[in-house]
Amino acid sequence: MALNDLNSKLTSHSSAQRPTRTRHWVIVFAVTLAIITYIDRVCISQAAPSIREALGLDDAQMGKVFAAFGLAYALFEIPSGWWGDRLGPRKVLMRVVLWWSFFTAATGQVWNLTSLWVTRFLFGAGEAGCFPNLTKAFTLWLPKAERTRAQGIMWMGARWGGAFTPLLVVFVFSLVTWRNAFVVFGMLGVAWAVVFYAWFRDRPREHPGFNEPELELLKDNEANIAGHAHMPWGRLVASPTVWGLWGQYFCISYGWYFYITWLPTYLQEERGVALGKSAFLAGLPLFFGGAGCLLAGFLLNWLVRRSVSVTFTRRLLGFVGCAGASGLLLWSAYIKDPRLAMVSMGLAGFANDLTLPGAWSTCMDVGGRFAGTLSGSMNMMGNFGGMAGPLVVGYILKFTDRNWEITFWISSAIYFLGALCWLFIDPVTPLESANVAGRTVQACR
Repeated sequence: MALNDLNSKLTSHSSAQRPTRTRHWVIVFAVTLAIITYIDRVCISQAAPSIREALGLDDAQMGKVFAAFGLAYALFEIPSGWWGDRLGPRKVLMRVVLWWSFFTAATGQVWNLTSLWVTRFLFGAGEAGCFPNLTKAFTLWLPKAERTRAQGIMWMGARWGGAFTPLLVVFVFSLVTWRNAFVVFGMLGVAWAVVFYAWFRDRPREHPGFNEPELELLKDNEANIAGHAHMPWGRLVASPTVWGLWGQYFCISYGWYFYITWLPTYLQEERGVALGKSAFLAGLPLFFGGAGCLLAGFLLNWLVRRSVSVTFTRRLLGFVGCAGASGLLLWSAYIKDPRLAMVSMGLAGFANDLTLPGAWSTCMDVGGRFAGTLSGSMNMMGNFGGMAGPLVVGYILKFTDRNWEITFWISSAIYFLGALCWLFIDPVTPLESANVAGRTVQACR
C-alpha cells in the first residue's frame, strides 16, 4: 500500500513538471481567423458576375473594385503592425476584426461603383491588421522552434478557407441573395472577436492556463512583449533582407490575387465552365496552396533538425516556390482541357505557398520585437502587388479584346523575379544586430 502511494505521488509530481500546452491554442485561434479572413475576402470573386450585373459595371470598373481592397490592405499594413507592436495583438485584433466584419456586411448594401469601391477599401483597411498581429501573437506565445510550423498551419487554414469559399458562396446564394450573403459572412468575424478577446492575453503569465514549465519555454519571448516607441525605420529601409522580403512578396501576391479575383470570371467566360463547376475548380489553387503551406512548415523544421542551414532551407523553398509557380501558371494557359488546366494552376498555387512559412518566419526572426512592423511592411508590399494584379488584368481585358493569355505571361515573368529576390535574403540575422551600411548598429533603446 505504501509503495502504491509513493508511486502515485511520484507520478503526480512528474506530471506537474510537464509543460502545459496552452500556448498551442493561439494556433487554433490563428487558423480560425485565417479561415474567416479568406471567406470574407474571397466571397466577392464568386459574387462578381452578380454584382457587375446588378450595378452595371464593366471589366475595368470591376478591376478597380478588386484593387480597392489591395490598396487599402497595403496602406494600412505598417500602421496595423506597428499598432500591434505598441499595444499588443489582443486589443488590435479585436478592433480590426469587428471593423472588417462590419464592412463585409456593408458590401451587400452598396448601390453603385463609388459605394462599392469605398466599402471594399474600408474592408481592406481592417483586414490589413490580421496577419501582422497574428505573427506578433506567435512571437509572444510560441518558442522559436515552433513558429515556422505554426505559420505553415495558419496559412494552410487561410488557403483552405479560401478554397472552400466558392462552394460555400454557391450554397449560401441558393438560400439568400448575394446582398444578404455578405451579411451572413460578416457575422463570423464578430463571433471570433468576442471569444478571442475574452480568452487571449498579450502576456502569457497573465493567462491562468500556463504552468511554470510552459512559461519557462517562453522566457526568451519576454523582450517581444514590451511596446516600443522608436522603430528603427532607417535600419529597415537600409536592409537588403527587408528589400528582398518586400520584393518577393510583391511578386507572389501579384500572381496569387488572380485566384481570388478574376479566376471565376476566367473559368466562366473564357473556359465556358458552368457556375457550380467553376466554384469547385476555382478553389483548387487555394486548396493546393494550403497543402504547400503545411508541407513547407514541416519540411523546414525537419531539415533544420537534421542540421541543414536555416538560411539555405528558406532560400531554397523560396526560390523553388516562385520559379515553380512561374512555369506552372504559364503552362496552364495552354492546356485545352479546363480541368487539367486548373490542376496545373492548382500546382502553381502549391508552389506559390511553399514560400509563405519561410517568409513569415523570417519576419519573426529578423524583426524580433519589431516583428509586427516588419511583417506588416512585407504584407504591405505584397498587397501593392495584389492591388496591381487585378487592376492590370482589368485593363488588359478591356483594351485587348479580352486576351487572357497576356495576363498569364506577365504574371509568370513577375513570379520569376520573386525567385531572384530570395537570393538576397538573410533570413536569420535580426535587424537589431544586423550590419547595415557597413557598420554594426546597436539595438534601439
